Amino acid sequence: MAGSPTARRRRLSIELKKLREKSALTCAQVGEAMDWSGSKVNRMETGSGRVQPSDIDALCRFYDTSDELREFLKALARQAKVRGWWQVHGAGVPEWFNIYIGLEQEASTFRQYQCEVVPGLMQTDVYAAELHKAGAHMSVEDIAKAVHVRMERQTMLRQADAPDAWFIVNEGALRRVIGDRALMREQLERVLETAELPTVTLQVLPFDAGTCPTTGSFTMLGFPAPEDPDVVYRDGITDAVYLEGEHHVREYTRAFDDLRAAALSPQRSTLLIESILKDYA
Repeated sequence: MAGSPTARRRRLSIELKKLREKSALTCAQVGEAMDWSGSKVNRMETGSGRVQPSDIDALCRFYDTSDELREFLKALARQAKVRGWWQVHGAGVPEWFNIYIGLEQEASTFRQYQCEVVPGLMQTDVYAAELHKAGAHMSVEDIAKAVHVRMERQTMLRQADAPDAWFIVNEGALRRVIGDRALMREQLERVLETAELPTVTLQVLPFDAGTCPTTGSFTMLGFPAPEDPDVVYRDGITDAVYLEGEHHVREYTRAFDDLRAAALSPQRSTLLIESILKDYA
């Protein structure tokens, strides 16, 4: 069973939708039969509303599921209410990013392209703090909370069950000075250190790579259970987009593969970062 509340909620939504579609019914038809609104059924299937174990009981009787499946879904509903460790930091972590962290905690594969800044899972606390100070209008306390969460997230790369993580970073993100040159020297050292982890692969997309997909930064998360489809994540200043459809995943996978082919090999990427590091020295 998925370990984070977000992943449990997502798995529950997927299973409820599968049960309805297997019965060849619409949300409105299920809602009418249950004396609910069709919108309530839709919210349960999209994860946009709380699902009570009593609701699961009623639905499973209606769909005539096995006792084992009913208990499994009720357990998901109960555990989806548990707050994740990252959700205690208030404004330091916006609600739309809470969803991402919950999914990230469960991912077995991680693919990310960063075109503007060093990937968050490779950032030092000082570098991360500088980024949060720029334009976010956050209080000092909330910046400290946001940085703390980012540092905690990084521990997943060092765990025994670390995800298979592949990063592609645009050369410009490594050369752009955030803070000062001493800060950047420390930051690039952290990048090289992270790249040495056994489950991490790092490539740099150099300035002379030629024409590449103009995608902007994005992250693809894959999950161990075949019932949990991959997710493409893109964020902005005030919100984020989560794409799960087969078409979206296929096209972003193709874009990532194109970027991977255009980027330097991991070995040459390390040499380039070491040369940039000398410039900062």
